[in-house]
Amino acid sequence: MPFPPEATLADVGEFALVAELTALFEQGDHVLVGPGDDAAVLRVKQGHVVVSTDLLVEGQHFRNDWAEAVDVGHRAAAQNLSDINAMGGRAHSLTIGLGAPADLPARWALSFAAGFAAECAKVGASVVGGDLTRCDQVVVAVTVLGACKLTPVRRGGARPGDVLALAGRQGWSAGGLAVLTRGFRSPRALVEAYRRPEPPYDAGPAAAEAGATAMIDVSDGLLADAGHLAEASGVALDVLSDSLEIPEPLQAVAQATGADPVRYVLGGGEDHSLLATFPDADRVPDGWTVIGAVSEGEGVTVDGAAYDGDAGWTHF
Repeated sequence: MPFPPEATLADVGEFALVAELTALFEQGDHVLVGPGDDAAVLRVKQGHVVVSTDLLVEGQHFRNDWAEAVDVGHRAAAQNLSDINAMGGRAHSLTIGLGAPADLPARWALSFAAGFAAECAKVGASVVGGDLTRCDQVVVAVTVLGACKLTPVRRGGARPGDVLALAGRQGWSAGGLAVLTRGFRSPRALVEAYRRPEPPYDAGPAAAEAGATAMIDVSDGLLADAGHLAEASGVALDVLSDSLEIPEPLQAVAQATGADPVRYVLGGGEDHSLLATFPDADRVPDGWTVIGAVSEGEGVTVDGAAYDGDAGWTHF
């Protein structure tokens, strides 16, 4: 730790903090100009450039009594890297805007950056710039850039007759949130899943190569995001509940709370799994599980019927 443990952002000052933060972020070969100038300069290879932006707000997207700063860093990076993954691409560059109170411990910012850098390293992405400002609460704004070797897979390409498939863990984060909301810290596997999601970073490009017709990052909830895909494609989706994996820790939480574990999987978000459609089951690559079907019509059903539970998160 380069600063005294009790030092705040006001004690350290903007430029000293920026110097320490940028030292944490390694730069890839594609970065011609990284942090320190008015803008970054990147070497763009052939293919499609894909860009996404996300916000994290203290009290809304994370709580400091539920997650350490390093965990928040992992989460902030993961949710942005996953957006590129959902297009069938790979992220390569990110910028971070950090708004924070002057009395925030400087060690919080450095731990956040360390977690962010560690998550980016999983896909070989570089943090190439950012900004700092004073704010009443911690606000993180991230922009991510990536590349698709093939045509980006959008939400609007699903067709009747396609199969619906899922990649990655689903419902784990929702289970962890349920545990934390009740003041507990176990099962630990679910709490850790809430603190640090594990997006299936290889699944997006694999789906694109396999001919996925549509794809979406599951951030708000499986059924909620399935609804976005169905609407964009002008089709109906049916999810088969018996095809969904219900891990043992989720079963334990459901039993303790009297809940149906399937509801965590169907309505839970923030695992950043991927949902995609493929022309047929034979085209579904390893790491993906067929969980339903696409037909003519509109909307999303579960086992052929309307779902009466929570379909996922809405911001307003």
